[in-house]
Amino acid sequence: MTAPVFPGFSAAEYARRRASLEAEMAAAGVDHAVLYGANRSGAAVSWLTGWPVTREAHVLVTPGEPDVLLVSFFNHVPEARRRAVDADVRFAGDRPAATVAGLLRERGAGSAPVGAVGPVPWKQYAVLAEGRNVVDLSGAHTRLRMVKSAEEIAALRAAAALTDLSASALVDDPVAGCSEHELTARIEAAYVSRGGMHHIHYLGITPMAAPERAVPSQWPRDRRVESGDLITFELSAAVAPDYSGQVLRTVTVDAEPTPEVRRLHEVAEEALARISARLRPGVHAEELVAAAEVIEEAGFTTVDDLVHGFGGGYLPPVLGSRSRAIRPTPDVTLQAGMTVVVQPNVATPDLRLGVQTGELLLVTDDGAERLHTFPRGMVRAG
Repeated sequence: MTAPVFPGFSAAEYARRRASLEAEMAAAGVDHAVLYGANRSGAAVSWLTGWPVTREAHVLVTPGEPDVLLVSFFNHVPEARRRAVDADVRFAGDRPAATVAGLLRERGAGSAPVGAVGPVPWKQYAVLAEGRNVVDLSGAHTRLRMVKSAEEIAALRAAAALTDLSASALVDDPVAGCSEHELTARIEAAYVSRGGMHHIHYLGITPMAAPERAVPSQWPRDRRVESGDLITFELSAAVAPDYSGQVLRTVTVDAEPTPEVRRLHEVAEEALARISARLRPGVHAEELVAAAEVIEEAGFTTVDDLVHGFGGGYLPPVLGSRSRAIRPTPDVTLQAGMTVVVQPNVATPDLRLGVQTGELLLVTDDGAERLHTFPRGMVRAG
């Protein structure tokens, strides 16, 4: 399979995003907004400027003025100037919040309220809030990212193709005898060599005869895969910051699934089918949770999310199953253009054993559309 090349977002796409942010600022009564990100996490910064946040970054947005992108680490400034779209890129200095406050004074902000997007650290918030109110626009920004543009959907298709390549690279060659570190290297090589970016790659490996893992792990171990093992995986390769695919599967190693594994997976596939059938505009999040009650009816539970928004960040609705409802079901209704991951991680109540299945799906007027081509169902590897 050849993954499509993603050329990057157009100037028109970035202009669309800025206009939508300005509309939210106007609705909140603010003339200036500060976007924040740090340590390769900062969806608002990359969403508006195209700069993948490294150590720390701030963006000052004022309608009618150029955006100012403040980048921490002086040696990162040249690359930010090459990558950032329609932004005046500057070094943030040792006290970036003070630098932002100085820019606000230059722009005549005075004591007027200022909007903020992202997890601004407390000490920086105190500087920005001195003599003015700071209005949280993070929720508004999240809503802007929930329905995707045509360019964003194209990016997610390309990312899904890279993610599928990484899944194939994992299971097409023998896995028995490989360490988890070696499997991770195999996964990464499949998309890095084609220009893809890291997002996540989680593996859970346990013997089917004596299982002790119900969900994939976030860090690999030195343990080597053996015949009779069960592998669950969650893979996401990206083509731009926060624009990645996501595919989840269950793999048996050189063996047939045990009856317990088979039953867990049958229930997971049934839950996946029932939820996917309800992915249509106008459907409330509660209906998706109800569709998965087959899990509890079978005597099982879940550990991971049942459904979550994805693409341009980790987004609402974030749903657990009935027996794993760690937060109230959000009041979210599906719209065409939303992208969600459906991923019923069905597990035994004692969390000894679990399976994974699911992937990123697009909500359309005609129902759920697959963005991935990696085969559905349980996989057997050598």
